[in-house]
Amino acid sequence: MKLSRSQFLKYLGKGIGALTLAKSGMLFGSSKQFRTLPSLAAKKGGFPKFQPIDPSDRDSLILPDGYRYNTIALYGDRINSKGDTFGFNSDFNCFLPFVGKKDSGLLWNNHETLGALEYFVNGYDSHKPGPNLRTDQQIEKYLYALGGSVISVSKKNGDWTMTPDSKYGRRIHGLTEFRLTGPAAGSPAVGNKNKVFGTFANCSGGLTFWNTVLSCEENYDYVTEPCKLTNETHYGWVIEVDPFDSESVPVKHTALGRFAHENAATVLSTSGKLVVYMGDDAKDQHIYKYVSKNSYNPSLGAGNSKLLEEGTLYAANFDKGIWVSLDFDSSEILRNSKKENGENRFLSQADVLVYCPDAAKTLGATPMDRPEDIEIHPLDGTVFVALTNNDKHGNLFGQIIRILEKDGDHAGLEFDFEVFVAGGKRSGFAAPDNLAFDGSGNLWMVTDMSGKNLNRSVYKKFGNNGVFVIPTSGPDSGRAFQFGSSPIGAELTGLWFTPDQNELFISVQHPGETTKDYRNPTSHWPHGGDSIPKSGVVAIYLK
Repeated sequence: MKLSRSQFLKYLGKGIGALTLAKSGMLFGSSKQFRTLPSLAAKKGGFPKFQPIDPSDRDSLILPDGYRYNTIALYGDRINSKGDTFGFNSDFNCFLPFVGKKDSGLLWNNHETLGALEYFVNGYDSHKPGPNLRTDQQIEKYLYALGGSVISVSKKNGDWTMTPDSKYGRRIHGLTEFRLTGPAAGSPAVGNKNKVFGTFANCSGGLTFWNTVLSCEENYDYVTEPCKLTNETHYGWVIEVDPFDSESVPVKHTALGRFAHENAATVLSTSGKLVVYMGDDAKDQHIYKYVSKNSYNPSLGAGNSKLLEEGTLYAANFDKGIWVSLDFDSSEILRNSKKENGENRFLSQADVLVYCPDAAKTLGATPMDRPEDIEIHPLDGTVFVALTNNDKHGNLFGQIIRILEKDGDHAGLEFDFEVFVAGGKRSGFAAPDNLAFDGSGNLWMVTDMSGKNLNRSVYKKFGNNGVFVIPTSGPDSGRAFQFGSSPIGAELTGLWFTPDQNELFISVQHPGETTKDYRNPTSHWPHGGDSIPKSGVVAIYLK
């Protein structure tokens, strides 16, 4: 069974709009003569025209004239009556309205890493050379700050606010128990474990058709070493959380593979199979998709979670335009692959999934330039992928590509692709990261220039990280218009529209990441003055 377009858009929270089939983008940048965005003409339930802003290096969240924002939750805010607190370094957002209520619901927010600002969290100076001297108490505090938060939010007096004592408020963190599913669960490849503890390095994610959240473990190795965790095979998975059931045990779906997951974009194929697109955010790594064995059945509700336990994982070969199956039983190449010492590289499908990048490389998947967010165009079904950059090959500014599945079938094995828009001086952006579509089919994108590059050398012209809007049709197709600029050292992440398209949830992650002297942080967002910076999630509105 295939979901209707209106149902699909409802689940994505993107709204409904009209758009002709998208055309190929051109490598044009925004210029002074295009100071408004025609394809965002004012309409009911959508953003109106705006005057694009210029790049900035100011320590502010800057928006176009006519827009404002307020903070919803910041690190350390209480989220329930038990005293749980909002985690650190906010990333992916996912809003799930309560039934019949567009102005209240649950907001999931990822918490990725602590990084250099760990000093502000538990007093440990991670810049200090020498052995890892973190105490058990510091490690516990470190792990608790990561993972994700479920918070209850509602719109009151025109502003989105959090309810700090909601029964739905919940933390999923680096100490939480998880159930493993899929072929690797209980296998020797994961130490014969069916249960594991902790999630962290949660970058982006996705939403299922049965209203659960998918959150993706990315650079888990940034956390396992400082927290003295020994079994890395328990991390690097896609997790699933039911935000409406605070007593439910979250799961890690091993059938989706283990790698530096950026996100998980879900769509239904023409035959009703669940398809999940994923990128491995590392240099020279791969793009994947998972196709369920069985078809989606709306009457099963949360029972559809089983679709994520049994299916086929594929990696993309762009040279041939094909999806390569990472199935141990049907691949002689995988079964015969050897390590340098002559031992078999893979002994089972569990090994293939646990060491997924090795399997993809063995089967000839194409190495890419840091595949980050992947999103499905809500009106024509094409697949947009942000390739952030890869300085190993001189790709300093990244690009966004579009995958066109053969016959529009997301479960198919053949595809074509094109470069939709490339970063650089002409386009006005560098290092594309998270993506989202509005109801008119415009692509919203945030950038992820690293702290070491911000406002330096060839990156200086781009200013701080920002938000851009890129039409996917019409005369401005492929033309980037800057909508927002982040505080110093921060990146903006987790774009998610309210159902009526009148507000946009977005995270401000690691403001002041460029700090070297903790007595003098480079950012004081959001409170200003001499305050220390705090990450968090905000809502953007019309004034």
